[in-house]
Amino acid sequence: VQLQAFGGGSVQAGDSLRLSCAASTPTFSTYNMAWFRQAPGKERQFVAGVKRSGDSTSYAESVKGRFTISRDNAKNTVHLQMNNLNPEDTAVYYCVAGRGWSVLRKTPKDYDYWGQGTEVTVSS
Repeated sequence: VQLQAFGGGSVQAGDSLRLSCAASTPTFSTYNMAWFRQAPGKERQFVAGVKRSGDSTSYAESVKGRFTISRDNAKNTVHLQMNNLNPEDTAVYYCVAGRGWSVLRKTPKDYDYWGQGTEVTVSS
């Protein structure tokens, strides 16, 4: 599975960005998808996840109410709408895929496939 993430950029605090990820597999609908992020000097952190059917999502506390994850199984894509961004959201964001479990997981080791990352910079 190849994952290509795009949509990052440099914005001001309070702005919005929409990240997208395209997956190159015909079995996309069998994968749970998620976004992780890694800020300089910090460990990778779970941001949001969506189950393979799209009927269940999970968010990190720090982004609840501001970020929305969604997927389109017909187009093999997953999106992360990020609103009201703040400098603490500055990081490289990774699109990831994993399967074999029914409850969304939040640790990097649970996901088998990682995209190349897209950088988000939020200035105050």
